[in-house]
Amino acid sequence: MRSQVRRGNSASAGVPARQLSYGPLTSYLGYALRRAQMFAVAEFLEAFKEVDLRPTQLAVLIMINENPGVRQTEVCEALGIQKANFVPLLNELQRRGLALRKASVADKRSSALHLTPAGIATLQRALAIHEGYENHFIARLGKRGRDQLLALLNRVMEVG
Repeated sequence: MRSQVRRGNSASAGVPARQLSYGPLTSYLGYALRRAQMFAVAEFLEAFKEVDLRPTQLAVLIMINENPGVRQTEVCEALGIQKANFVPLLNELQRRGLALRKASVADKRSSALHLTPAGIATLQRALAIHEGYENHFIARLGKRGRDQLLALLNRVMEVG
């Protein structure tokens, strides 16, 4: 089945936008997942302008809040972030006064991560924003549809 999907306004210089055929793309799971992710991130960035957080930054703040003293390597592994990408992310959170590194009591060579009071306040505001962001999806999918989609996505991420 050929799907025709129209996204955005691509008319320029007075030339009407033409409707392009996506062929089989819209029936490919990987394509649909990626496009849905791009859409969700765009909405996220708009919703979270107030606290100036990107999705990965929010995830890191949540992980540190839920696991005070967690090591960088543990956060990287849990969230699937490469250490080379994590260091600048954490440096930015630290520069903004949201998180800090402390020498680990157990192993002085590794850092224990903690949120600052400003980090806790920012996270609390971000979680309130996230509730509205999540409700926006629920309004489109319904609670049951949201729960089904989440269950299916979690199955996609299962190993084995």
